Amino acid sequence: MAQSESNPAAVRSVPPVPPPRRARSRLARAWRALASPFYRYRNARLIHGIRVGLAMMASILATSGIHIPHGIWASVTVLVVIGGLQHHGNIRKKATERSLGTLLGAGIGLALIGLQALTHSTVFTYVLMSVVAGVCGWHAIGKSGYVALLTAITMCIVAGHGDNLIDTGLWRTLNVMVGIVIALAFSFALPLHATYSWRYRLADNLRDCANIYTQVVRGEPADSEVLVAAFMRMNDRLVQLRVLMPSVAKEIDVPLARLEAIQRLHRSLLSALEMMTTGMERYERRIVQVAFAGRGARVREALLATARALRFGGARHPEVAARALRPLDGEASYVPGDERRAPGDALPAPSAVPLAPEMQGPYWLGLRVEEQVDLLRALLLETEPRWNIERASAHRMA
Repeated sequence: MAQSESNPAAVRSVPPVPPPRRARSRLARAWRALASPFYRYRNARLIHGIRVGLAMMASILATSGIHIPHGIWASVTVLVVIGGLQHHGNIRKKATERSLGTLLGAGIGLALIGLQALTHSTVFTYVLMSVVAGVCGWHAIGKSGYVALLTAITMCIVAGHGDNLIDTGLWRTLNVMVGIVIALAFSFALPLHATYSWRYRLADNLRDCANIYTQVVRGEPADSEVLVAAFMRMNDRLVQLRVLMPSVAKEIDVPLARLEAIQRLHRSLLSALEMMTTGMERYERRIVQVAFAGRGARVREALLATARALRFGGARHPEVAARALRPLDGEASYVPGDERRAPGDALPAPSAVPLAPEMQGPYWLGLRVEEQVDLLRALLLETEPRWNIERASAHRMA
């Protein structure tokens, strides 16, 4: 002890203490959470708010910070492109439409400024602007409505009422393009893919369907208010899935018609389940159990396996989703295009015990539920290499 106190150099040569492992593990957990698609899905609104705020700050620094004239239009463009859109597919589509509308509107606006400078006719300029606005309004009620609307808006931004200077129009056009670039750049920072929201919401609905179906085929009594609340949640998710579908189709390059087929089966499954739950309380539990003996477990396992595939399919176990969606050994499953098995006669009665007359209808509905689950699994298996983004990314890296 005395030797170290008498030798200050020895004290200074002691290596620095490394940061504690606990701090490193916390940073690692925080990074894993931010990189997790499910975490981003659960905190989408917070992430989107932070991203929009940072994009706004970047637009201010990129324009007003270096004194670019009319820089406010870059900030306005950032808000127009990503302000109300969370998902990467939506932002990419909106940025493309915004770019096309901006270029068309800027070209028309600059042409109007040139005509005003040549003719000095304010009336002629006003008439031309009104004609262009009318044509854009006619196209705005249609498929490319946003492009037409942005064309008219950008024309007014660039040209004013035809009295803007040419350099003013050019600066405003430049600022709009800068805003588009910034919006696209921030859409790639912690991207919120619509595909994940589509997968997780569909998985939640399938888990709820499995619970309700199992309760029905076991003849267990159910509180009507609880069932109504459950179907309201599932119908809300169904509507949300419909809104996400165009963005999902763009993100994973799957035809929208294929997603429509999945949505239709999902909607039919919910309708059949709702019909099964309506009036099942009037039947004796024993009769219900006999009618659905041996079938409830299969449908429940199929629904839960499909939900697991949608929720947990990933690059760490690239085959987990496809394996969960494939039929079990010895299990029959409808495959689209299979001529040997038609959907109407796919599921014969499993038991030799005759059904009670009053159970013919519920049992038929149960067969339809099982058939729809098989069709849904087949469609999801067919498109799994696309919607399983983690697996697709792993294949591209390999």
